[in-house]
Amino acid sequence: MERQNAWKKYNRDNLAELEQVCAQYRQFLNTGKTERECVQLAASMAREKGYRDLQEVLETGGSLQPGDKVYRICMQKTIALFQIGQKPLPEGMRILGAHIDSPRLDLKQNPLYEDTDLAYLDTHYYGGVKKYQWVTMPLAIHGVVAKKDGSVVTIAIGEEEDDPIFCVTDLLIHLSAEQLEKKARVVIEGEALDVLAGSRPFLAEEDGSKGADSKREEAGSKAFDNKKEAVKAFALEILKEKYDMDEEDFLSAELEVVPAWKARDLGFDRSMIAGYGQDDRICAFTSLAAMLDVENPVYTTCCLLVDKEEIGSVGATGMHSRFFENTIAELLACLGGGHYLDLDLRNALRRSKMFSCDVAAAYDPLYGAAFEKKNSAYLGRGLVFNKYTGSRGKSHANDANAEYIAWIRKVLDENDVCFQTAEVGKVDQGGGGTIAYISSVYGMDIIDGGVAILSMHAPLEVASKADIYEAKKGYAAFLRS
Repeated sequence: MERQNAWKKYNRDNLAELEQVCAQYRQFLNTGKTERECVQLAASMAREKGYRDLQEVLETGGSLQPGDKVYRICMQKTIALFQIGQKPLPEGMRILGAHIDSPRLDLKQNPLYEDTDLAYLDTHYYGGVKKYQWVTMPLAIHGVVAKKDGSVVTIAIGEEEDDPIFCVTDLLIHLSAEQLEKKARVVIEGEALDVLAGSRPFLAEEDGSKGADSKREEAGSKAFDNKKEAVKAFALEILKEKYDMDEEDFLSAELEVVPAWKARDLGFDRSMIAGYGQDDRICAFTSLAAMLDVENPVYTTCCLLVDKEEIGSVGATGMHSRFFENTIAELLACLGGGHYLDLDLRNALRRSKMFSCDVAAAYDPLYGAAFEKKNSAYLGRGLVFNKYTGSRGKSHANDANAEYIAWIRKVLDENDVCFQTAEVGKVDQGGGGTIAYISSVYGMDIIDGGVAILSMHAPLEVASKADIYEAKKGYAAFLRS
């Protein structure tokens, strides 16, 4: 049952629309490199389409009617968007759920130190990474610093052309005989993923009227301070001047180290996109784009973009939290004059249909031994459905019902959407999980449906433009069903 390559069916109009969608997607990747940035971007896009903040509706005692559009944000790192459908909410919803966190390096709470006249930032990697992939490449720092006075400072360093960048160094080949004998998982140790952040000492002669930039310009003829950690001190001076940040403010900061490059077209034919964070912002974007395009749905539609999937969907902003369930209760209250029945909440969740919109492992012929070809996903063949994920005998998998898959096939075929089915590599090779099994506890129909990715979890991942286009079409068809 080999599936059709989607490129073969496109006409000029299809190709023009495809390129427009993918240009928007590249911008989404470049602007939203952290979960906070993705939430801000999603909320901004939603407001442009007439969505209101549900919190404001609740505070004013407002009500909701079919056709109304609202969104709800949790701790700036998770967002849920809803458009009220023609049918009552207890009859169920059409839900697209994706995650917006990606593997990265997080700064520790006490990160800044100096060693032999070099300043470093200590990190703890987040999510499943091959640690050796994160050395000797340009890195940027994104995030927030929350101060004791209640203010929050936003930081993004390394993305503009005139910004400095950062990096993790590696041992030169001339001295790496022992290193090269190590297994790949320990070639670079986790505690060695420290980010190089400075090498210049603090100036001994200070002029209160001049900032760090002026001091750097005049440094040539001046004496440097002989304090023990003068390079660290100079880094702190720069942080103080630019962000009014003291060293102790690192204690209440969330600073993420990510690749500094932008998403780009890949290949002579420009048929692919290469960029950081496509797991799972490729499904987050296509879900959001479909959600914002659909008008006056039969069933209430939802686009849920969550945090913490890469570390088990834990915490207040992960799928295991009650944020989603509580928000549905708030919707029911706005629809019911300020009150709701718990049974209505249970029915709304149980009768819903959901796509867990997460990426799939694309078949890579260079590593073909890890895959089972007839049950693999391929670039360019459309939206990928994993009936089950998990590992070691489907552990922690949601195993979708055959009846639900048959219903999905009908919806997609009627809307001319290319799709394929796949597993996560060979049975005993490994595996992975998504948020599907978490939502399945409500008794709803749910399946994993996303986009195939090459080099998943690497700092540079690859996707087909055709699959991005088909995913948006497929998600929109599902929401309208």
